[in-house]
Amino acid sequence: MELANLPAGVLLAGALIIGLLVGSFLNVVIHRLPQMLEREWRAQCAELCDEPIPEAPPLNLLTPASTCPACGHRIRAWENIPIISYLLLRGRCSACGSAIAKRYPIVELATGLLSVAVIWQFGAGAQGLFALLLLWALIALTFIDYDTQLLPDQITLPLLWLGILVNMQGVFVPLTDAVIGAVAGYLVLWSVFHLFRLLTGKEGMGYGDFKLLALLGAWLGWQLLPQIVLVSSLVGAAVGIGLIVAGGRDRNHPIPFGPYLATAGLIALLWGPALNDAYLQLAGF
Repeated sequence: MELANLPAGVLLAGALIIGLLVGSFLNVVIHRLPQMLEREWRAQCAELCDEPIPEAPPLNLLTPASTCPACGHRIRAWENIPIISYLLLRGRCSACGSAIAKRYPIVELATGLLSVAVIWQFGAGAQGLFALLLLWALIALTFIDYDTQLLPDQITLPLLWLGILVNMQGVFVPLTDAVIGAVAGYLVLWSVFHLFRLLTGKEGMGYGDFKLLALLGAWLGWQLLPQIVLVSSLVGAAVGIGLIVAGGRDRNHPIPFGPYLATAGLIALLWGPALNDAYLQLAGF
């Protein structure tokens, strides 16, 4: 039996389980990829300055095994089951009793539930499977940018080109719409960046934001870019004002824009055409 022909309940249950497992791996990506990039940058700086490259133990997405950040206890297999292990351990390390960050089960649960939403929307064919890849990348980018204000090229650029390749077969939009979406997505924020810098002398966002919007344009087409920019700007402004008013956040402290772009992109992926149609009907077009 083909995957797409399995009963809906089986597909959704499978999407949930796979999503939880992928969410566990995304926690590793979110935590380690910025550290790997920092090591790479330090090595490049040392090489340019003709200095010894700092020695450090191996670090990649597979090595070393996960450990407790407080005591170094190596996480055993039964302690690494998404959600279940966190509940069994009552949110604490089995060796030292230190609290396990709630971020880990949140990422796992969000990835699992959103994976179900994607398969519910697109099915288990090519469109659904590629949509899962985009979803998982957006989740990783959201949390990395939130933590470090970085949107790594190692994720954005391969996904941008993959979006073009996927739409060579018109999986989401025609190829022409995808190419225009990628170009327009980059140039829109690039233009805003330089206009803001011209008017204020400050940089309002990073180049990673340009690449992320280009990525979304490549996958979803130029027609959804206005919606993505509008939704991300409104949500970002609302959250930023809320943090300043309620939390006393310094208004000069930068707020990463990537999470809002990624959230708006996910909304566009799942419901973008329907939202555009609803808006056009309300506007009388």
